[in-house]
Amino acid sequence: MTFPALKLQRKQLATAVISLLLVSPFAQADKERYFNRIATFPVYLNSSVENKTVAEIVTSSKNGRTLIYTDGKMDAIGFVNIRNPKKPKPAGMVLVGGEPTAVAVNRRYALAAVNTSEDFVNVSGKLVVIDIRKQKIKAEIDLGGQPDSIAVSPNGKYAAVVIENERDEDLNNGEIPQLPAGKLVIVDLHGKPKHWATRTVNLTGLEGMLYPSDPEPEFVDINENNIAVVTLQENNHIVLVDLATGNILNHFSAGTQDLTNIDVAKDKQITLNSTLTDIPREPDGVSWINDSLLVTADEGDMNGGSRGYTIYNTAGDIVFESGNTVEHTVIRHGHYPDKRSAKKGNEPENVEVATFKGDKYLFVNSERASVALVYDINDPTHPILKQVLPTAVKPEGLLAIPRRKLLVTAGEKDARGDKIRSALTIYQFKSDDVDYPTIISEDRDDGTPMPWGALSGLAADPVDSDVMYTIHDSFYNKARIFKMEIGSKPAVLNAEIVLKDSMGKLAAIAANQVNADGTVNIDQEGISIRKSGGFWVASEGKGTIGDTKKPFESYNLILGVTENGIIDQVIQLPATTNSKQIRFGFEGVTSTGNSENEVLFVAFQREWAGDQDGLVRIGRYDVNSASWSFYYYPLETPLSDFGGWVGLSEITALDDENFLVIERDNQGNTDAVIKRIYQFSISGLTAEEDTTSLNPLNFPILTKTLVHDLIEDLDKTKGLTLEKVEGLAVTAEGDLYVVNDNDGVDDSNGETQLLRIEVSEQK
Repeated sequence: MTFPALKLQRKQLATAVISLLLVSPFAQADKERYFNRIATFPVYLNSSVENKTVAEIVTSSKNGRTLIYTDGKMDAIGFVNIRNPKKPKPAGMVLVGGEPTAVAVNRRYALAAVNTSEDFVNVSGKLVVIDIRKQKIKAEIDLGGQPDSIAVSPNGKYAAVVIENERDEDLNNGEIPQLPAGKLVIVDLHGKPKHWATRTVNLTGLEGMLYPSDPEPEFVDINENNIAVVTLQENNHIVLVDLATGNILNHFSAGTQDLTNIDVAKDKQITLNSTLTDIPREPDGVSWINDSLLVTADEGDMNGGSRGYTIYNTAGDIVFESGNTVEHTVIRHGHYPDKRSAKKGNEPENVEVATFKGDKYLFVNSERASVALVYDINDPTHPILKQVLPTAVKPEGLLAIPRRKLLVTAGEKDARGDKIRSALTIYQFKSDDVDYPTIISEDRDDGTPMPWGALSGLAADPVDSDVMYTIHDSFYNKARIFKMEIGSKPAVLNAEIVLKDSMGKLAAIAANQVNADGTVNIDQEGISIRKSGGFWVASEGKGTIGDTKKPFESYNLILGVTENGIIDQVIQLPATTNSKQIRFGFEGVTSTGNSENEVLFVAFQREWAGDQDGLVRIGRYDVNSASWSFYYYPLETPLSDFGGWVGLSEITALDDENFLVIERDNQGNTDAVIKRIYQFSISGLTAEEDTTSLNPLNFPILTKTLVHDLIEDLDKTKGLTLEKVEGLAVTAEGDLYVVNDNDGVDDSNGETQLLRIEVSEQK
């Protein structure tokens, strides 16, 4: 039997109206336009794949055909050709003799603010003026301190450069004041760059500042009237400066905020039952909405961070505050960074305002959730969430190019070993449909969104093709099973089943995995529908027998779970097999047979002690006889230039003899090579028991057939290739789906892709 014999039908997911409770952008009667990701450009392409690079701030040439970004690791300004924005091309770098912290454009020139400081006390910096077309430095202007942000006035007459002279966070626990004080430098852009002059605006001693001698200015934006707005982040203060005169027109506190129904504990759970009061907003990015309104990204830095954004008028009155809605939005979309709960949550980093097709939009970058939120702000007193866009990890730079219907974000984190590359992400404003998200959750009964993330397995309902079940792994405590409706776009998590050890089955074997309330902390990596009702859940063991660096902590188990989440059966491996445990264990479970004669199959991720190199176990468990036996599955040799390993991630039965598995390498981004679906059959083969007498073990070796290469499907999302494709299921109608594990948004951009896979008929 071959997989196409299932007669996969080409069927589009039906678009449904999603409940308003989901704050969905898709419930619109009239056709509208949305942003979709069309390209991702890892910025190492401007140098070498081995180089550590960082795209922090991004702008564009006046015609919008060239992106210009700061690269603080390479001490350079980078250029990207986006004449065809769907196919960005490297266009070179200009070394600037220091760390560029920001860049803006004035006519033909890129203005780079460059930090040349020796340390936090001996500060210095310069403005480097680059001819964009020739990529030549035309002038360097001393700034008298460490710059952070730069903006150019809409009429091209002025540049405003924030001189932060940032604090040393390791000195006195980061407490301020720490001199020298920061300031604002105005550059008069008259004549040729070598003739540009500077003026300084003193920002110290303003009434209401928390630290009058140390302003710590952070970000700047300029409106049509040549008024600059400057955030003093640690001072929780905002200043308005007339650039023509250099006079301070107004200044005011950013204020504080109370937050309810949020998570403030680092406890491997997203629990929305906490309150914070009088939290200083400590704004970072700021943007003018019009000449009388401005908006801040309230990231926090030292003592605050209100986890959202705020809209003010120029008198300092609050027109709108987002409260907990940004937190709830990223939770609903599976992007919440739970490890940041005890700090500043999702950390909105930057904001941008622009008009597309006559509608005004606010874009908010969330640094820790790695998303850009899109709001309709035609009425700034009532922003309307339109979309949530996936970005590269830790987005900071944010650029709208309305004339080309483009939006660009810059993700600054670069860690190749963690499968993360700094990248520019490009979105286009044209589609009447949206590509992302692919999964969202409904609200719980208390009105808060159902938290989810780190999805590690899929199981299809055997009758209803619009229903699947999925699980999260050990990134979160208190294991749950989610019911997911896939008949709408995006798919909707609309129920959660909390696993409980009410019968004491797990406690009898692994008491340390059972909580006081009966919930369980296990590493769910596979799920299957039990023939008699309920589920089978594969829990991966933790640690390696005899390894002091990754010591053994728990065994691999299969749990029988009722429909309401009660664990009524626990299946262990034989003692001889457990003694060979390597930390890469159960990754999937599937069920064959019927309720009277059920047989389970489990996929091990990698070889265990005593296994032959390149051969990984497929375990067979006869439920009636309670007996284990094994096959060997042959793994591919790693092909990535960055090395790594190859293993299994999932197993799904097509019938009693034929199975699908996901085989993948542990690489992501442009280093990823192997993300594949294979089929194998056990017909004519007899699994063997595990004994200590055979060395090497003599399990029958399976023959596999390539069904589908997933790299192309992942590339179609226009993001960097995701590493952990971990869930696979086939519906009752024969449709094949895969889903990736987003690692709980920890060293990950948090992106979850539920993909329906088209498998071509084979001859």
